[in-house]
Amino acid sequence: TANVAQGSSSGQTIEAVGSSVRNQLGNEFGYEWTSVAYQETQASGSTALILVMALLVAYLVLCAQYESWMSPVAAVMGLPIAILGAMLGCWLMGEPVSIYTQIGIVLLIALSAKNGILIVEFANQRKAMGEPLLEAVKNSAVARFRPILMTSLSTVLGILPMAMATGAGAESRVAMGIAVVGGMVCATFLSLFVIPAIYSYLSKELKNVVREDVHKE
Repeated sequence: TANVAQGSSSGQTIEAVGSSVRNQLGNEFGYEWTSVAYQETQASGSTALILVMALLVAYLVLCAQYESWMSPVAAVMGLPIAILGAMLGCWLMGEPVSIYTQIGIVLLIALSAKNGILIVEFANQRKAMGEPLLEAVKNSAVARFRPILMTSLSTVLGILPMAMATGAGAESRVAMGIAVVGGMVCATFLSLFVIPAIYSYLSKELKNVVREDVHKE
């Protein structure tokens, strides 16, 4: 049984314990992990794959909803911002990146995509009504500012007790809570500028491609 030192991640602790066992006991003794440490060692090589698959599923679902391959790209572009916020939150709070932080990042995929969906959906409706592209994007960001702010703040306030947890099992809740709170705070404010800009760029590029195809025909 080992406790994680302050400022160290669970992965670093597992590696240090394993190295210590090999150096002290040699190759004549073996060891096994149990509980959460066992799950982390089994999942350590598949973390990147899980994140990619979660993002792919979210993207494909949005493609089916919008019946477009381009619009969902802008909606999911809030994810890198959310991950940046999660990493900054862990760094500012001195919290190491652990398996619980990774779980929080998977949760951020859905939470950050929500903000993008609100903006992109409204922009599509404005464009369908005949508004110019830039006006539609601007009006959608302004109109969805309050709903995005309300839902994001309610999520942050609901998860904040996890980030401030104490007592038994608090380390896992704190790691997950800090990742989600940091990611949501960063994604809430930056996505209001990044997502409309990406949506405008992709819409212009798509319009240019359509024009070129029509001209060739």
